[in-house]
Amino acid sequence: MFNSAKPTSLNDGGTIKYVCPMHAHIISDVPGTCPICGMNLEKVEVSGSSKEIQIHVSGGMQQALALKVAKVEKDTLWKFVQTVGQIDYDESKINHIHARVTGWIEKLTIKSVGDKITKGQLLYEIYSPDLINAQDDFLLAQDTLRRTGKNSGYQDLLKKAGIRLELLGFNKSQINTLKKSKKTQYRVPFYAKSDGIVKELKVRDGMYIQPATEIMSIVDLSKVWVIADVFENEQSWLEVGQRAVVSVPAMGFKGIEGKIDYIYPELDPVTRSLRVRIVVQNHKLELRPNTLAKIDIFGGPNADVLVIPQEALIQTGKENRVIVKLENNSFTARKVTVGMLSQGKAEILDGLDEGELVITSGQFLLDSEASLKGSLMRLTSGHQH
Repeated sequence: MFNSAKPTSLNDGGTIKYVCPMHAHIISDVPGTCPICGMNLEKVEVSGSSKEIQIHVSGGMQQALALKVAKVEKDTLWKFVQTVGQIDYDESKINHIHARVTGWIEKLTIKSVGDKITKGQLLYEIYSPDLINAQDDFLLAQDTLRRTGKNSGYQDLLKKAGIRLELLGFNKSQINTLKKSKKTQYRVPFYAKSDGIVKELKVRDGMYIQPATEIMSIVDLSKVWVIADVFENEQSWLEVGQRAVVSVPAMGFKGIEGKIDYIYPELDPVTRSLRVRIVVQNHKLELRPNTLAKIDIFGGPNADVLVIPQEALIQTGKENRVIVKLENNSFTARKVTVGMLSQGKAEILDGLDEGELVITSGQFLLDSEASLKGSLMRLTSGHQH
C-alpha cells in the first residue's frame, strides 16, 4: 500500500530509499506516507561509493518552499570590521598638577570641573615658606656674585639656585622677573602650561596642600581615543596604522576619520573580544568622552577566493554544511570548510567547486536536512530500525 511505509535500513543494499523529512528513522524501499505525521516520504538516493545522500524535491514543492539558490563563485573579500566602542580621553594628554612644596592655596581661579583652560592662564596662587626660602637663596646667590665679580663658584651657585626654582614650579619668565625686581614673592602664582579642560578639581581656597596632593588635572581634548571591541576571529585583520571611520549616532556625527594607534595585547576573557585604540582629531571639542560610537575598520583584500552568501551556511557548532542543488531536482547536504567571513559572504576553502549552486533560503528544506543528518549517522553505523 502507498501509505503502509515501514521503518527499514539505509544499509540493506538498495540505492533508492524513501525517508520522512520530519522523522529520519522512517525509511522505506517504496513510496508512501509517514505513519507518524502522514507526510509523503521523500526520495533519497544513496551512492555506494561516497555515501552522499541525495533528496529529490519536485519543482512544485520547490516553489512552495520558496527555495532560493546562489552560485558558488570567485570574488574578493575585504577585511572589513564593523563594531562599536566608546570615546575616551587621550591619556597622554592628561596633565596632573601637584604643588612641589607644602603650603596654602591663597587664590584659586578655577571654579569647577569642565572649565576651559588656555595656556598661560593663572590657575592658583600659593603661600609656601619653601618657595620663599628658595627665592631668598636665589637673590642671595645673585647678590653675592655681583659683589665678588665673576667668580666661577658663585656663578655655579646662582645657576643651581635658578634650577631649584624651576624644579619647584617657577617658569623662566618668573625667574627673570625675580632677577630684575630683586623682591621675593610671598604669594607665588602658577600658570597653565597648555590648553585644556579641567577633568578633576580637588582643592578650594585656603586649603593646606602637600606634594602628594593633586590640585587638579587638565586634559587636552583636541585629540581623543576611541576604544573599539573587535571579535576574536577578526583580530588577524588588524594592524597599527589601519584606517578607521567613526560615527556617533547620539550626536549626529558621521565619517570621522581616524587610525588604529594601538592593539591591546590580550582578549577580554568574558566577551572574547580584543580592544583596539583609534586616535581621532577633535579640534572643535565636539566629541565627548564616554559617548558610544560605531566604528568601521578597513583592512586589505582577500582576492580571488571561492565565496557563497553567508546565509547559505548551516552551522551546527561542530561543522559547517550547505545544501547543494544537483541535477534533476535533487539536493544533497555537504560539509564545507569555511575561511574568512566578511560583509555577508563566506570564503569556502574546501567542499564546493566554482559554479555549483547552494540553497540560501527555504527553512523547511533546511530543517529536513537536519533530520537527514540522523540518517547519515545510521548509514555509517549500520543501526537497524
